[in-house]
Amino acid sequence: MSSALSRVPLSVQGAALHAVFALPQPARRLLAGPPIRRDGLELALDAQLLLRMAALTDQSLTSTTAEGARARMEAGRTLLGGPIVGGVDTRNLNLPVTDGTIPARLYEPDDLPAGSPLLVYYHGGGWVIGGLDTHDGVCRYLATHANVRVLSVGYRLAPEYPFPAAADDAYAAFRYAAANAESLGADPSAIAVGGDSAGGNLTAVVCLDAVRRGGPRPVFQLLFYPATDPSVRRRSRDLFGDGFFLTDDDMTWFIDHYCPDVSARTDPRIAVLLADDLRGLPPAYIATAGFDPLRDEGNAFADRLREAGVPVVKRQHDDLIHGFVSFLSLGSRFREAVSEAAGALRTGLALRSRANVVDLFRPTA
Repeated sequence: MSSALSRVPLSVQGAALHAVFALPQPARRLLAGPPIRRDGLELALDAQLLLRMAALTDQSLTSTTAEGARARMEAGRTLLGGPIVGGVDTRNLNLPVTDGTIPARLYEPDDLPAGSPLLVYYHGGGWVIGGLDTHDGVCRYLATHANVRVLSVGYRLAPEYPFPAAADDAYAAFRYAAANAESLGADPSAIAVGGDSAGGNLTAVVCLDAVRRGGPRPVFQLLFYPATDPSVRRRSRDLFGDGFFLTDDDMTWFIDHYCPDVSARTDPRIAVLLADDLRGLPPAYIATAGFDPLRDEGNAFADRLREAGVPVVKRQHDDLIHGFVSFLSLGSRFREAVSEAAGALRTGLALRSRANVVDLFRPTA
């Protein structure tokens, strides 16, 4: 079946996928099969249906080469498709980093006034795949639903640029945003950082770097199913390491490319969960997925932040899988999860934004 489908144009496969998700609930349940339950949790129908459809294709996260894996992710973006979120202007930028520049894209919702909050966003993809285009959808969604500008960062990828290149680029991008907030239309006192998976890892690392190095700090961190410690194999990796989108083999492949030196994998700029001191990090919203091999380390990081006195919301979506921010164009369950995070981001930033203070206390007519 997969070899036959591989000969069908991706646009046709994508249209068929969206047609399946538009079917009535009983039909979708019939296609997905009986509910899947594990570890006391039940997988959402939207997630189960996506996994069933993915099993019919040749799509996967990794390949024999980094180039092949990147091509697979681009193909997946075509498959997911969906309408582009409107009401957002974009402009491409180049951000200075050590030995050159990296690409970035600024998302600006229509009618958003100057001096509004800004989210610096780091895409997922195991530090090896992904980029500005693969995460265009979630950046647009967060911009419109959180009412913020979003600066999406195209950090350098492994294995061409192994650790700590991505971490260095992520921190440089935040520093650029803080130093150039006005030219970005943003409030320098209301800059957040966020990301998914490997991007969630970079988000936490940027916050830790900002505290350690002094100078500007993010005021909020938004983490979707972050990688926080590749040095320890936790229970969720054994429970969900096969058949739930991100696999055990994928995780090994990614970290081997990003940090081939095994002894360096306890460095807090990778294993941020192992940092000696997390005090002073910004408030956090951490969303994990119940059927995700990264679940336990993301939850453990939330617990450590709380123990360090950092305000944190730990939100485990019991019925979801890794990667749900990339599935916004499909089932409503994915959108519900990202909408909740957008609300948390909007609230956290509104409390810090000078523009919001003016709006709140402007005399009413």
